[in-house]
Amino acid sequence: MLFGYKPSKIEADSVMSSVNPNISGILLEEFLNVIRKKREAQLYRNEIRHIFTAFDRHYRGYLTLEDFQKAFKQVAPKLPERIILEVFREVDQDSDGHVSFKDFEYATNYGQNEA
Repeated sequence: MLFGYKPSKIEADSVMSSVNPNISGILLEEFLNVIRKKREAQLYRNEIRHIFTAFDRHYRGYLTLEDFQKAFKQVAPKLPERIILEVFREVDQDSDGHVSFKDFEYATNYGQNEA
């Protein structure tokens, strides 16, 4: 653990694979860049969790179609019901009638890595 952060083995291997074998260790700038990216990812995930929790008014750990409808009525009141239903069905990856945090997070990250 370093400065309150414990990198995963994959992260450590990734950083170390970019190290010049003729130099001992990594540059401070490279280290700080890795930590910054990890921190940004954590902040984004916390933000997504906060939004999910705001939609999950009954603290069940999942969202129902009714939760989606209420949330969309607040943020996009003129959005047609059929669009809300389509979005719900798309986000509900396993079609169990519930949107878990995992489903919600996946939907919010969809297309993020494409550029």
